[in-house]
Amino acid sequence: MISKRIFSASLFAALLFSFASCNDSGKETKTETTSDTTSATTMATTPASTTITTPQNMLVVMHKVANYAKWKTVYDGHDTARLAAGIHSYVIGRGLQDSNMILVALKVDDTAKAMAFSKDAGLKQAMQKGGVIGTPNMSLVTMVFQDTATISTTLRSSSMFTVKDWDTWLKSFEDGKQERMDNGLVVRAYGHDAMDNHKVRVVTALTDSAKAVAYFKSDMLKKRMAAAGIEGQLNRFLYRIVQRY
Repeated sequence: MISKRIFSASLFAALLFSFASCNDSGKETKTETTSDTTSATTMATTPASTTITTPQNMLVVMHKVANYAKWKTVYDGHDTARLAAGIHSYVIGRGLQDSNMILVALKVDDTAKAMAFSKDAGLKQAMQKGGVIGTPNMSLVTMVFQDTATISTTLRSSSMFTVKDWDTWLKSFEDGKQERMDNGLVVRAYGHDAMDNHKVRVVTALTDSAKAVAYFKSDMLKKRMAAAGIEGQLNRFLYRIVQRY
């Protein structure tokens, strides 16, 4: 009799332990699943950065053409020569005041090759064939900031000017971010001449063209430019992006 009682008690304890073990196992699996789900959700909701601060060399070309469609056909046909020189099409813009004024921005792999390409006789011939009027303006620029976020407007301002000191200008420029935004401007890129950081180029998007144009003429901007150490005349070109690559 005692033996039967001991056996029954042992059997009950074994069953109880087995049931508890199963419950613990279920809890552990549930915790792991919840942790994995939370981790995946966090990764999915973390937005990717749209800003690029790694210096990027670019060739910026501005010129006038007799006929845009004719020029574009010749430009596209010259792409093989550009690629051979490590030059990649990036953006084409047409002037707001004169749509035959063209701005072309190209990414550059090798500055020496790009400089050689800009002086190549083949490029000169292609431009003549495409109906380029006058002497093109070519600048090799090192962009130190780019914002690649997609925005609704294609209106842009490209400004070129000379500064006394790059660091002084940059601090003043960064301090003016909210002021620009309040006046319908969002910075898309800025940098300096590849050989001289006193020659600066800034590209902004016009989110409110009326406010932006008024700001360009304002005393507020004049004071900020003076404080930033901008010297001489500022050259500004307003254009609309017509193609991205």
